[in-house]
Amino acid sequence: MHLQDGHRVQLLQSGADFFPALVAAIDASQQEVRLETYIFSFDASGEPVAAALERAALRGVKVYLVVDGFGTPSVPSAWGQRFADAGVNWRQFSPLGRLGLLLPVRWRRLHRKLCVVDAQLAFCGGINVLDDHIDPAYGVQDAPRFDFALLVQGPLVVDAHRAMVQFWARLQITRQLEHMAFKDASKTWKAANASARSAPSKKTRRGQGVPAGSYAMLLLRDNLRNRNRIERAYRTAIATAQSEILIANAYFLPGGKLRRALVHAAKRGVKVRLLLQGRYEYFMQYHGSRPVYGKLLAAGVEIHEYSVGFLHAKVAVVDGRWATVGSSNLDPLSLLLAREANVVVDDVPFARALRARLEAAIQSDGTQLDATTYALRPWRKRVLDRLAFGVMRLLLFLAGQRY
Repeated sequence: MHLQDGHRVQLLQSGADFFPALVAAIDASQQEVRLETYIFSFDASGEPVAAALERAALRGVKVYLVVDGFGTPSVPSAWGQRFADAGVNWRQFSPLGRLGLLLPVRWRRLHRKLCVVDAQLAFCGGINVLDDHIDPAYGVQDAPRFDFALLVQGPLVVDAHRAMVQFWARLQITRQLEHMAFKDASKTWKAANASARSAPSKKTRRGQGVPAGSYAMLLLRDNLRNRNRIERAYRTAIATAQSEILIANAYFLPGGKLRRALVHAAKRGVKVRLLLQGRYEYFMQYHGSRPVYGKLLAAGVEIHEYSVGFLHAKVAVVDGRWATVGSSNLDPLSLLLAREANVVVDDVPFARALRARLEAAIQSDGTQLDATTYALRPWRKRVLDRLAFGVMRLLLFLAGQRY
């Protein structure tokens, strides 16, 4: 898969931009809505989305919703009934069961945030269906979550639609096989393939009101054929960078190849800046990431910590032209285990718009990490950092992964 032209791409920052656009698209749907998300919270932001899905189904639109079994362990009974009455088809991916996360197979989560409407437009990014001012662990927050998504029209919508159709079919087939319904499983797979083939071609899609515009492509990560496409795209962009790399990532614990790519870029004179999570959220992700900072700082990489609110962005801009927006963190959970989706855009105006948002966040809400201060941090913090890093690697080893 490669970059294709003919895309119209709109940057959406946080829920203030994302949810009105999502609800409007669902309300305008005529044939089909497919939505996948890690967290679906039925709060002040989530309920309008749920209501839009309900309205669409009631007027005859086919609606498919998939939520992750860990991020969304349950759906309120009232909404479950409303979905059933309206005809909203919804599934929970990989419920934890009795043993929960004690089974390594349960670490493979649905973390991507995708929505395709009428096979004509798509949303992709890092924003869950969750109010910006509510954190699942820490409750109501004064500052909104810092995050991004994008709205796109063009050829990659075909790829997103096909992936979602096939994923839904796999969920259906798994359930049918559990009930020994082999003929039904075969019919489901054939119907999914037929549905994917019947979607408008990319060539046709370019002619439907979307002029030649941004070059873009969809990158998916799964545990079958697309194991490292997102990481490879990052490494290629970093390796070919000439002037600037700007990355904002909520959970930053990249593997050795990605860390070395950043170090080499900084040493050859590229300005490398990272905007990372500055607030304590989870023990493993907060402490486990810090042992990798030392070599980056020593190479001249700037690290800025965002702490005015919770950082949840997973975006990057390279040389003011290449940009990516998606769900993938640069940590082992995203790069080795989870289902993720990113969009890569090669377009100067789009990259400049995203860069301006990140630059503003660094200047107004970022705190630059000093190399000396980092080296002299208290021994207790260093012990916790190393402990978290070691435990993370041990858990990955138990899951059959090396990092």
